[in-house]
Amino acid sequence: MLLSVNNLAVSFGGVQALSLSHFSLQPQELRVIIGPNGAGKSTFLDIICGRTKPDTGEVYFNDRAIMGMTEVSIARLGIGRKFQQPSVFPGLTVYDNLLLAAKMKKDILSSLFFKPSQLLKARIHEVAEKIGLTKVLSSIAGALSHGQKQWLEIGIVVLQDPKLLLIDEPAAGMSDEETYKTGELLLELSNNHGIIVIEHDMKFVQQIARERVTVLERGKLLVEGSFNDIRNDQRVIDCYLGRNNTQLENL
Repeated sequence: MLLSVNNLAVSFGGVQALSLSHFSLQPQELRVIIGPNGAGKSTFLDIICGRTKPDTGEVYFNDRAIMGMTEVSIARLGIGRKFQQPSVFPGLTVYDNLLLAAKMKKDILSSLFFKPSQLLKARIHEVAEKIGLTKVLSSIAGALSHGQKQWLEIGIVVLQDPKLLLIDEPAAGMSDEETYKTGELLLELSNNHGIIVIEHDMKFVQQIARERVTVLERGKLLVEGSFNDIRNDQRVIDCYLGRNNTQLENL
């Protein structure tokens, strides 16, 4: 088991944001989490990566309890987080953004005398090819399209060699073509990483949800199942999918 969660709960100002009795993820599993706004999706990822401390509960990553650990310590264990809004260095090139993300010593002395090895350069080019940015490696990151910035940030996380990727609404603001390319990228990455994706775009969910989909409502697990299972579940339609009939009709 890559990730296991038991009796996880957190409240903000007396309002319960999450109450999850159980959640588990296998290595190299891509799990999509959906649900209406306020369902606890981002809070769940915040707890896993150490940004938010739960009131109760346990989270195990590779059979190791990680509650109480710092964000940095959790990241070093192999959990990488990509937020909804890209946070690249806009004044640096794509290559330099990837170089800064690579796993290496980052103390002052090491940085002063650092020269990337051929192995590291090859790894950067390998990741750049995977995320579709080989042709723009020398371009300034701030000049990239929204979709390209999202792919760059995914590449930045991948270069940290995580075992688990936490991806928050990767298709938001993308064109249809960019959305499709992002889905194919995540499916390819799932061959080597466990991935949890939060998403609202149901066409995109249908593209990447090859295994289980988890549906949250008001911080609690509503249902889990295949895409077709949740798409046709009346509880899911009532609480979430029914709010966007256009998406359903187009699937």
